[in-house]
Amino acid sequence: MGHRRFARSGANTASPTGVSGRGYPEHMSGMRGAGGGGGGRGRVSGGDVAAQKALNATAPKIPNLLRRIGGLFAPHRTAIIVTMGLVLIGAALSVVPPLLTQRAFDDGLFPKTGGPDMPVLITIVITMIVVFVGSALLGVWQTYLTASVGNKVMGALRVRLFSHLQSMELSFFTKTKTGIIQSRLQNDVGGVANVLTNTMSSILGNTVTVIAAFVAMLLLNWQLTIVAVVLMPILVIAQRRVGQVRARIATKTQESLSDMTAITQETLSVSGILLSKSFNRQATEVGRYSDENQNQIRLQVSQAMSGQWFFAMVNIFLSSIPAIVYLVSGWLILGGANDITAGTIVAFTTVQARLLFPLLGLMRVALDLQTSGALFARIFEYLDLKPAIADRPDAVPVDPNRELGRIEFDHVVFRYPDARPEERNTLDDVSFVIEPGEFAAFVGPSGAGKTTVSYLIPRFYDATSGRILFGETEIRALQQESLVSHIGVVSQETYLFHATIAENLRYAKPDATQAEIEAATRNANIHDTIAGFPDGYDTVVGERGYRLSGGEKQRIAIARVLLKNPEVLILDEATSALDSISERVVQQALDTASRGRTTIAIAHRLSTIVAADVIFVIDHGQVVERGTHRELLGLDGVYSRLYREQVQGSEPALDN
Repeated sequence: MGHRRFARSGANTASPTGVSGRGYPEHMSGMRGAGGGGGGRGRVSGGDVAAQKALNATAPKIPNLLRRIGGLFAPHRTAIIVTMGLVLIGAALSVVPPLLTQRAFDDGLFPKTGGPDMPVLITIVITMIVVFVGSALLGVWQTYLTASVGNKVMGALRVRLFSHLQSMELSFFTKTKTGIIQSRLQNDVGGVANVLTNTMSSILGNTVTVIAAFVAMLLLNWQLTIVAVVLMPILVIAQRRVGQVRARIATKTQESLSDMTAITQETLSVSGILLSKSFNRQATEVGRYSDENQNQIRLQVSQAMSGQWFFAMVNIFLSSIPAIVYLVSGWLILGGANDITAGTIVAFTTVQARLLFPLLGLMRVALDLQTSGALFARIFEYLDLKPAIADRPDAVPVDPNRELGRIEFDHVVFRYPDARPEERNTLDDVSFVIEPGEFAAFVGPSGAGKTTVSYLIPRFYDATSGRILFGETEIRALQQESLVSHIGVVSQETYLFHATIAENLRYAKPDATQAEIEAATRNANIHDTIAGFPDGYDTVVGERGYRLSGGEKQRIAIARVLLKNPEVLILDEATSALDSISERVVQQALDTASRGRTTIAIAHRLSTIVAADVIFVIDHGQVVERGTHRELLGLDGVYSRLYREQVQGSEPALDN
């Protein structure tokens, strides 16, 4: 088959990134997140009621939502029942101390018999301490249970959602912004823990507290209860209005923080720093950050000062309620009320003071429930997405006893689901056969459909019609995981994790020995380079491998594929981003990698594939020419024209 040289092509992004997917909800591609990454917030910071209601209104409608939410918490029903019991007991105990305070005053400190009754007082004090200790212990237990259940549900849901997203087809990710996916995993799933730890406990605890406090007030004195109940709504309304003012400022403050985060992510990443230094725009970026920082300072000051005079008046009013109770008590005593004692007044004002915040909490119950439902709805919306590419129930693994290197396209047609009716098919009636061990190159003008061919083989996309055979089996009848395990891909854009070289290599084979790793790197012409690093294979490559050169990254990617040892190797723009020296070194590694394998190369520079066993020329989604380099030149067709243009120095863009 001769010495093999591999092609490179341009940026293979025209077709994949043009995919709009399968009609995913519009908000998946247009929301802006709190972290500046494009994701939608699950809950508006600061509690702006209007903004939160508007966000909740965008939540999808999920059938049987309550039943599905209950299913998430079902495995923890015992802990939830115990938690509810603790909340009820804790709320009831919260009004016991004021009642004991009345007894301490009336029966212990100032009994009708004269001086303090120490045995009674000691008993009451011990009882109060026991109640306090018991309440504290119950509170710790309740916090542990709610935190455990909430975070276990959240953790399980996060893993479930992450796993489901891993099963989604490639077009889903070309359609959906990464920030939106991150928002589902972080903001929305993170808010799930609050449903149990905050919302449910708040509803139950506040309800019991308000009822118990009201009953206690009635037991102490019904006339004073009327006074307190009449005045309480005024205070609640005042507190709510102040809270709304502060909430709006808090929301703006959070948005400003999001903008600052976005600036940080854009400008302090490796790519951002390279860009700003390349264009000498560091001062501009500092100015942009400084302007937003000044806005943040202004908002923080506004938030600190917002409603201060109003708060002062509210505090005066809050302090005045006990005074009014004292005044009314005096009138009632003068009027002959014998049931009002010093203990009654102290106990009553204590209970009344504990009534405000539970009432404020209950006023948010409807919004909190709606918000919790919206969080779950957005999560279930993703969980209900059906992968367009999934294994059939009767799918079988690849049979290793058959010739696995044979690839056949049989009248394959492919068009993207969102393509307009007037648009042509990306691939139109494409048929070809690549025999085991052959080196096949695909060339053609930009947008011809070359890279789409390479994506259809491992089922990153499914053909619209026609058949694709791997070995002797149609690929839709194979388990995708098994299919992909026999295919290796080296792309133009090498992706390396922020980890060591060894860890990046073991991504292909987690149990690879050091000897296997070194054998792969030697075949990829990168072992000596790695050995020359101070930390050798323990060298951390940096974000996206920025500590390495383009040629080094590409050779590590080739070594990673060699560790996988696939029967079919797809080279998609494998050397297009390299300089001529690096390209020659990488080319040698590719030649080694291709030995004994079926190799498919997406070609850009035609001079690199002149020794290919077969060259397929694709134009307007069809295979218009096929043959060896010499045969195609003799046809004096598309290939011949492209080759002459490159030889003359006018190298057209041949990316897909």
